[in-house]
Amino acid sequence: MPPDPFNGLDPDQTVNVLPRRLAGPGTLDLHTVWPFPFDDGWHLHPADAGMVFASSPCARLWTRFVPEPEKRSKGTWTIGASRVPFGELTWQTVFDATTPTELLHDVHAELLDLYSDQDRLFDGATEPYEGYALLLDRGWSHNVKTGDTQSLLAPDLLGGVHQYANKATGQPEWRVWGGDIWEPDWSAELSSGTPTVLVAAFTASLASTEPVQRAVKDLPVHVRQHLYMATPTAKQPPGYSPAASPTTRPGKGRAR
Repeated sequence: MPPDPFNGLDPDQTVNVLPRRLAGPGTLDLHTVWPFPFDDGWHLHPADAGMVFASSPCARLWTRFVPEPEKRSKGTWTIGASRVPFGELTWQTVFDATTPTELLHDVHAELLDLYSDQDRLFDGATEPYEGYALLLDRGWSHNVKTGDTQSLLAPDLLGGVHQYANKATGQPEWRVWGGDIWEPDWSAELSSGTPTVLVAAFTASLASTEPVQRAVKDLPVHVRQHLYMATPTAKQPPGYSPAASPTTRPGKGRAR
């Protein structure tokens, strides 16, 4: 087994690492994950037990965080979309809370862009292929099976995308994960009807070559030999917290 490249570093040292999918979740923070303009019509609804719920001005789009610290996934981030306000779900996505924060941010940023043209939330014309095209450019393997089932695996086999057809709708559904396929560090489920551009934003962030910043002590021990380090950042002073807790009200947003 290759040596741990982070041995000898101060546990509080912050480092920039890749690949993103193996870096651990980072700080679970609404400021980072939700770029919504809460001062311009978006609504924030804190609830019991740490759950936080946000909805769009038209109430056809919502997203929530449910902490479950006792579970391996640590909870869920869920996005739901309905054709009528708070109606039956047309599509939804569910991400483990252990999903790297940067990936969650990029999905929600794309969601806000989609909201500016609401028809694309339900009737996007983007081909399913675009949901994973960038991964092929980054060296991910591609296996096509019968029944419109496709699987893509990262070069180190520690991450993948599984696309399969929903028999009822004929539209693709997606499962994405980071880590070992049988015991992933995190996973995400994107139902049929999820806009392909939203899937593409997720997989683009998954394969991004922009490093993410973590404290050495927060890097998952079991995959450290598969991570590599970019330029380290300065060690932060004692008591430094890079972000607020998930239940903190976000500051003013910026419309995209």
